[in-house]
Amino acid sequence: MKWLRFTHQGRTAFGVLDGEQVAVHSGDLFGESKATGERVAVAELEWLTPTVPGKMIGLWNNFHAAAEKNGWATPAEPLYFLKAASSLCAHGQPIRTPASYDGRVIYEGELAVVIGRTATAVSVEEAPSCIFGYSCANDVTAMELLNRDPSFPQWTRAKGFDTFGVFGPVVDTDFDPAQGEVVVLLNGRERQRYPLADMIFPPAQLVSMISQDMTLHPGDVILCGTSLGVLPMKPGMRVEVVIDGIGTLANDYVKLP
Repeated sequence: MKWLRFTHQGRTAFGVLDGEQVAVHSGDLFGESKATGERVAVAELEWLTPTVPGKMIGLWNNFHAAAEKNGWATPAEPLYFLKAASSLCAHGQPIRTPASYDGRVIYEGELAVVIGRTATAVSVEEAPSCIFGYSCANDVTAMELLNRDPSFPQWTRAKGFDTFGVFGPVVDTDFDPAQGEVVVLLNGRERQRYPLADMIFPPAQLVSMISQDMTLHPGDVILCGTSLGVLPMKPGMRVEVVIDGIGTLANDYVKLP
């Protein structure tokens, strides 16, 4: 099932995508929910992020191909950072860079793991039961900030601008990440294509290992990291993250005056 959140005629709701319509549901996305019988045309709604995560966790160096090409050692444990809750950006919304920053901005097409139930120190075997489903993500990064100060890598700032935490359009509960691949199109040109099977730490292992450090709550999101093909975007460009079986996350990139 493909779940989404949206606004329509001034109200916020959630439901299941069914072709060009949404079957509206009531209740709790992560608990008891049922179809109301109402259907809304996709063309009439405004997309929201599929969940409102309390935290968005991003992975660095989680693909063998990228590690090999860049000369990075294979990590012994997940290397991760946090993206601000205020950075959330939904399908169809613009990615915006503030006027205060004039450096390169890069896209990073990724798979997003959406947590469905509270996970604290869970085993790898228990982890799949804590995963609600999967979504597309774009871990947008202000590259010039990362190492601007040699004494302090600025991961939070570089990845935490408003609209830099892009994910959606849906959460798919049936997707099998072992069989999938991520494709990124920039103005229609393919720039990334890589298999999810190349992950160093696959989803269940990520959930288990991160849950040893911090409790994961329903709606939280783990971005699985990216592989080869990351490049800067220019204002006016459209970036699309495509994962067959989930859908296409599309956003335009703009520079604020």
